[in-house]
Amino acid sequence: MAEKHEGFTEEERAAMKERAKELKASSRRGSRSAKSAKADGESDVLAKIAEMPEADRVLAARVHEIVKANAPELTPKLWYGMPAYARNGKVLCFFQAAHKFKSRYATLGFSDEATGLDDGTMWPTVFALTTLTAADEARIGQLVKTAVN
Repeated sequence: MAEKHEGFTEEERAAMKERAKELKASSRRGSRSAKSAKADGESDVLAKIAEMPEADRVLAARVHEIVKANAPELTPKLWYGMPAYARNGKVLCFFQAAHKFKSRYATLGFSDEATGLDDGTMWPTVFALTTLTAADEARIGQLVKTAVN
């Protein structure tokens, strides 16, 4: 018998609550300098990564390093409780830990702000991650560079 599901899951409600906290914190910080916002965002992202279970933490930390190395102009920030990277305040890409929604794999996703990834009428915008090889890391770096341009 299929389980009847109404409304949002517990994980979805938690993500929405995290987003509300992020917006409240952002408004409290006010119109600080871009450098200050980037530093605050970076510390928030690193703290969130540190809270993750080991498998997710290893992937998230490496993705964070790859994004910073390949697109230093992006600003780290939290987005629905996930590490994300923004340009002009708009999220361009994000990491979703597997444990967040009890998924079997973590994901690296790109928003519609990443127009450089467009290829024809259909292209991937979210990539499943289970481990990162050198080739995977190079591909992520290239995807991030392309998404920023």
